[in-house]
Amino acid sequence: MSDKLSRRSFLQQTSLGGAFYLLPPTDSPGDHPYQVTIPQDLGSIPFAKPLDLSPARWIWFPSKRCLQNTFVLFRKQLSLPQQPAKATGYLFGDSRYLLEVNGKRVQWGPAPCDPRYQEADPVDLTSYLQAGDNVIAVTVLYYGQGDGTWPMGKPGFIFKLDIASGSGKPQTIISDKSWSTFYARAWRPGQYKRWFLRALQEEFDARNYPYGWKELSYQPGDDWLPALELRGPADKTSVCTNYSEYQWGIWGDKEVCELRGRVIPMMDEQQVPVKQLTESMWIRWNRSPEEYFECLPPGSHEVDRAPSGRLTTPGVWEIEPREGLAAALTFEFKEQIVGWPYFTIEAPEGTVVELMVQESHKVGGPALLNTHFHSWGRFTCREGINTFETFDYESLRWLQLHIRNAKGPVKLSDVGVRRRKFPWPHQPQIRCSDTKVQRVMEAAVNTLHNSAQEIVVDGMGRERQQYSGDGGHQLHAIYYAFGESRLPARYMSTFSQGMTKHGFFLDSWPAFDRLARLMERQMDLTGWGPLLDHGTGFNFDCFYYYQYTGDRDGLSEAFPRLLQFFNYLTTLPDQNGLMPVKDLGVPSVWIDHQAYKAQREKQCAFNLYVAAMCQHALAPLCRVFEQDEAAKKVLAFGKGILEAAVKRFWSHSHGMFVNNLPWMAEDGHARLCDRSLATSVIFDQCPGRQTSPAVEALATCPDNMGFSYPCNATWRYWALTKGKRIDVVLQDFRTRWYEMNSVQENNTLQEFWDAPYDSHSLWSHCAVSPLFVLYMDVAGIRPLQPGFSQCR
Repeated sequence: MSDKLSRRSFLQQTSLGGAFYLLPPTDSPGDHPYQVTIPQDLGSIPFAKPLDLSPARWIWFPSKRCLQNTFVLFRKQLSLPQQPAKATGYLFGDSRYLLEVNGKRVQWGPAPCDPRYQEADPVDLTSYLQAGDNVIAVTVLYYGQGDGTWPMGKPGFIFKLDIASGSGKPQTIISDKSWSTFYARAWRPGQYKRWFLRALQEEFDARNYPYGWKELSYQPGDDWLPALELRGPADKTSVCTNYSEYQWGIWGDKEVCELRGRVIPMMDEQQVPVKQLTESMWIRWNRSPEEYFECLPPGSHEVDRAPSGRLTTPGVWEIEPREGLAAALTFEFKEQIVGWPYFTIEAPEGTVVELMVQESHKVGGPALLNTHFHSWGRFTCREGINTFETFDYESLRWLQLHIRNAKGPVKLSDVGVRRRKFPWPHQPQIRCSDTKVQRVMEAAVNTLHNSAQEIVVDGMGRERQQYSGDGGHQLHAIYYAFGESRLPARYMSTFSQGMTKHGFFLDSWPAFDRLARLMERQMDLTGWGPLLDHGTGFNFDCFYYYQYTGDRDGLSEAFPRLLQFFNYLTTLPDQNGLMPVKDLGVPSVWIDHQAYKAQREKQCAFNLYVAAMCQHALAPLCRVFEQDEAAKKVLAFGKGILEAAVKRFWSHSHGMFVNNLPWMAEDGHARLCDRSLATSVIFDQCPGRQTSPAVEALATCPDNMGFSYPCNATWRYWALTKGKRIDVVLQDFRTRWYEMNSVQENNTLQEFWDAPYDSHSLWSHCAVSPLFVLYMDVAGIRPLQPGFSQCR
């Protein structure tokens, strides 16, 4: 390679964009003048406490391989001399579990987590156990394939329960070979994946389920086997056992992995019945329904919109089957919710029900709600009464039951959703004389109920993934509206764990999708890579966490990774001293896909963002952690980026930053974006503090200004408030937000300003900026000192 060929030019010319392999290490200061030393010991305790469940053993069904989407039932019978005074412990099941005791539902888990740092759930069975015989029943699903909430793992279940009685000897129940296990073929092992972001496409056949196994009277037969004890420490995660993971061939590093205790409370659950049956119709199948649900071939079915369901008594509907036809009944809820759909059906053996969900639906629109992400599950009835509930939770306002193969009358009842919510310490009481603004705030609160649970996600209807960047904005509302800090603290640790060995963050974590992106980018199979602007945003998330809580220990896991990310950024500036937004190898820059006509137009916004991050987020955090030399380098690097951005994108004639200034002659016009203008106002980046033209553009929204989608609206609102144009912000609430279809119909905030019905667009998305802008800017409440020891 010629000495004159720059590193960047070389990367551009490699066929596979090999930056993933060619980037220099980021933990060796001196390679670049701004690189900082990563502290190895901050002298603070880790946020999540290590957990040792010895002498419990990791166990599984006796086997040498485990197919994807395999369910295993674990059963433990125990006898107690008296009602326990206390019975508490921990359990973990990879990938998901449902715990029941004496036939009663206790809890579902675990929270999505990094396979190296799994968090076992606490369990309190004091009120569930009784004197005499008891049965602990645990259903464990092993995904085995990537999910938006599960990167990867290994099959395994671990359980430890300490029982104290008023007078008797303490007793400990542990997972070991004394547990009975059952290979649950009611769910077909090896079932195909639902979608690239969802692992489970649920198919359940009640004819193959061992009903009664959760009860004392049940007698396990020969098809129940003693549990297989796995070799693996009880203080390490499931990936550290000796079980063979045949799809990935992975094993855990015992020097890195540790089992931790859950740091947030278990979710609240509440049963919510449907509001009403809104539509019913008949479906005539021209091809097999299985083929339709598998691959959606055209011309599969015809629709007869004559009603197929008849309300007989409140909450009970009957269907008289018609030869060659299937019935489709579409129910709606009062508002959009997240939880487990359920229903009871009395039907002949072999009757098949496809359960479908949708966030947005137009009555008279598509007959079948299988309109996005293959959001269906299938249930096959045994003779008589069947009560079905999905194993995994969904996001929905509309629930449809498609009933076929019935050889006689069918009766439906008890249709609803077991709703899940975070147990917030406080419920916001927002009262506003402006009814439109009030309605928007109510929709924002309900949206947050749906999007902030164990992890802080963009929307439960699609990814269910925890993002930084635009997704991290929800944290403001979580602090202000709900007074909650535990969930943000967990977010800081769990998101930071998605750091690659080369120093950039996976822009959502924990999620298999972002691991797959590394491979796909390496082979030029996608334009999406780990988003550097989301990693930049995570620095702000951490800074705000400290401002709101004053808790340095809560950042002890994340802070060294912030410095590693900074070191990576220092390797990137181009010949103009700017962060590039193209040809980055594996990572990429997103910012906002609606506000720009060309990728190069994002360079101005991204560089202003990085400069602001260095000067207003990371450098202050360095001082919090007493890393003064690092703070100086971070400030200097940010100053250099800002100076380069001003030199290249500041237009003296316009009095503001122009995204395409270097190419304006070629384009024939100036292009602005609300993100660049807002950032320059908020962080005083305009030369001579000349902000009036930028504020005016943000207020009037000229045609040549790219406009961010709702999730990033907050930048514009913060800048307008600083520019004393709160009137524009409030008017936006009354128009852009209030007029959203999702606000009117679902009591939620939608993903895009225009989100069509029956589409992939989310109608419950993390764009909750009206809620926290109400606190931060309309009311003007902000911390002046960490932890609100002083506030405005």
